[in-house]
This record gives sequence, structure tokens and C-alpha cells, in this order.
Amino acid sequence: MDKRIYLCLAHMSGKEQGFIKEAFDTNWVVPLGPNVNAFEDELKHFVGQDKEVVALSAGTAAIHLGLIQLGVGAGDEVICQSFTFCASANPVAYQGAKPVFVDSEEDTWNMDPVLLEEAIKDRIAKTGKKPKAILPVHLYGMPARIDEICAIAAKYEIPVLEDAAEALGSEFKGQKCGTFGTFGVLSFNGNKMITTSGGGALIVPDESTKKQTMFYATQAREPFPHYQHEKIGYNYRMSNICAGIGRGQMTVLDEHIAHHRHVHALYENAFEGVDGITLKSNPDGRFNANYWLSTILIDPVKTGTTYDEVRRKLDEQGIETRPLWKPMHLQPVYATNPCYVNGVSERLFNMGLCIPAGPWVTDEDVVYIVEQIKGCCKK
Repeated sequence: MDKRIYLCLAHMSGKEQGFIKEAFDTNWVVPLGPNVNAFEDELKHFVGQDKEVVALSAGTAAIHLGLIQLGVGAGDEVICQSFTFCASANPVAYQGAKPVFVDSEEDTWNMDPVLLEEAIKDRIAKTGKKPKAILPVHLYGMPARIDEICAIAAKYEIPVLEDAAEALGSEFKGQKCGTFGTFGVLSFNGNKMITTSGGGALIVPDESTKKQTMFYATQAREPFPHYQHEKIGYNYRMSNICAGIGRGQMTVLDEHIAHHRHVHALYENAFEGVDGITLKSNPDGRFNANYWLSTILIDPVKTGTTYDEVRRKLDEQGIETRPLWKPMHLQPVYATNPCYVNGVSERLFNMGLCIPAGPWVTDEDVVYIVEQIKGCCKK
């Protein structure tokens, strides 16, 4: 095949340029403006639950501002999902706090509620105080067991900061991911469901929290005619240009989600009955993943090949894939952090691949990808 098939390549609606031109024509090229306000309103309408939304420079910035507003500081502990990207945990370290890692359960690959409660009890026993926050992730767009996680959080009165960076449009029991916790996080990085080039957003509970988030995101400038600062602030606001891209992307968000689900359904049908290759799907009717990336597990015994051999062969055939996340508790930078593991994320890391699912992936591409994967199997 001549063309290269990418995991999730950005796809423009065609309307982005209009919003960007408007920003240039009106000289609104700063980190505020009509596009930012409109993008936030559109996101607010999309996620629902009477939440407010603040557009920021990155999903990582959103996590950081959520932690700050939950009072996370030096000497605190935050329970984080181990099986995820480093951006979920790194902002905890920014605050001088310590990430405590909890492994995944099999059904969703996300934070195991049973291990979560064990970790909370053990941290209280070991440190004399409870963790300051819980930071679950909806990995690859698959909703976590967020009802169980939030119930445990409520039992111990620990707030939840919900990382829905990969899960824009995913739902659990009909409710959008990112709206269950005290705060929720979205990402609009170049390969996400929609993009603003870079960018992210913090989903907040109310208007006063939105104002406070914007205060911290604009260098914590106090309302004086001169520059006065009584708290440490950050330069985290989204630019009006990037928000213009986001507004154009919102016009095709539903199409993007539908396409990812369509591609996943094609994979599901194609891999049915293929021994040794398992496609990750919704565990039951409560879960409605956006399938940001489709993911497969390759059993080396049943297929006679490894995920890495498949990855390299597909690369040669013009197909981009990616290993599943290396768990945070295995990362050198977090080698000494407390962790509560059950072996699930390590097994997934050693067996899994993300395969193309983005808006540019055609039905014919799926047929080709599946053929190539099956061709790698030696049994």
C-alpha cells in the first residue's frame, strides 16, 4: 500500500479557517476572546450535567489546575492510575506531592476499585492521613468503573479528579465521562477526538470555580489597576486562535465519534473467531466508549508471534501502531513510588497494540489492516 495509515490523524471540518480569520480580522489573537468563550459554551453544552468548562493550553494544565484547587501540595499523596500516559501523574509531582499508583481491572483496563480501597486503607495506616485526591483515567476512551470509584471516594471523603483526556464523548450510563468527579479533564492534542492543535479543558462544578480556574490560568492577577499577585499563577489559558480551531472541530465531533465507533465495529466483526487476538470492547451496556483508539491483545502462545513483531511488520506495511502504555509503576522516574499492583497492566503492556481508528481510516483500510495482522500469526 502506497499511503501510510496513521493511528488518529487530525481531520479538519473546513470551518476552522473561518473562525481563525475572524480572530485575525478583529485582532483577537491573545489568550482570551470570542472564540474561547464560544468554544467553552459549546463544550459545556456537549458534556452537560450543568458543569462549566475552562479552555486551557493543555490537558496537563487542566490536571494541574484541578490539583491546585483541591489543595494538593507538598507532602500530600494522590492516588493515580498506573496504566496511563505520564501526563496523568506528572502534575502531582509539580505540586511537590507524591503519586501513589493503583493497577487496573480486566473489564475496562482502568483503575481497579477493589485495589483503590485497599490502597486508601494502607496509605492511612502507613502515613496517618488519607490521600488528598483520586485521579482515575478513562483509557483509550473506555469509561472506567467510575460509579464504584466515586462511591469509594465518597466513603472516604476524597475528591475525584477525572482524567477524560482520551474520552471526549464516551459515556457511562448515559452520562458523559469527565462529569462524574469534582473536576474533569479533556485534551485536544493533535491526535485526540478533536484538536485545537494543542489544548485542553477543565470541567468544573460551577461558575465560581470557573472564575477561580481562570484566575489561576492567567497568572493569578488580582483585580487592581496595577499588577498585584497574592498567589502563584500560571500562563495556561487557551489562545483565541486555537479556540477557533476548536469551534470548527465541534461541528464534526459527533461525526468523529460515530466514525471511531464504526471502525471499531468493523474490527469487532473481522476479529471474531480469530484465536489469540482480542479486541477491547465495551464490557456491558453501561459503557459507551468513543473508541478513540482501537486496541488489541495478541496472545503469543496462540498466535505464535508477539505484539512487537506485529508492530514492526505492520510498520513495514505502512500501518502505524503503538504499544499500550507502559505502566507508571514500571517507569524509572516513579520507581520508588508506592504502588498497588495485581499484574493486569504489566500483562496488557506485554501483549497489546493500538491500531488505527481515526477519521481518515476507511473501511478498505480496516480490511487491509486486519489482513496484515492475521498474516503475522504463525499458528
